[in-house]
Amino acid sequence: MSSHSEITLFRECDAVQIPSGHPIVLPSGMSVVITQSLGGTFTVATPGGLARIDIKDADALGLDPEKGIEKIKVSGDLDQAVWNQLKSVFDPEIPVNVVDLGLIYDCSLNSVDGKTTVLVKMTLTAPGCGMGPTIAADARAKILALEGIDEADVELVWDPAWNQSMISEAGKMKLGIL
Repeated sequence: MSSHSEITLFRECDAVQIPSGHPIVLPSGMSVVITQSLGGTFTVATPGGLARIDIKDADALGLDPEKGIEKIKVSGDLDQAVWNQLKSVFDPEIPVNVVDLGLIYDCSLNSVDGKTTVLVKMTLTAPGCGMGPTIAADARAKILALEGIDEADVELVWDPAWNQSMISEAGKMKLGIL
């Protein structure tokens, strides 16, 4: 979804400033424009710059938060289900998911005493990106939404350094660099 029409916030809501990653509160009555709606979050243009609003605050935009992230029943391979969830995580400034951007370096599932834990190592396109903890938290929440996952740990790593050659063919096509 990409509205690009002006919306007046129905109520005050929490947001994250892009690209610094600082938490902010957007006041009721503020005019915003949704520039991107992917992976259960909304990137909005405000008079003060870009901000990211979580699905839990969709009602402030006049949208139904219940139509956002659902509990996921896994009928097939749990490992593949985790990768599919990671494909629903987006950098708020780039309309390509973190998997196709080549940001996921490792993803493993471990089962001990009947509990399944997912361990993910991911990076960012730039080490100074203030959105890193927010994107990692999104990835963790998406993984935990899967039935059969008890815990998830998403670690930000910087080695090897990310570069554009790590973007998948699908990601390059989406970005128009293929």
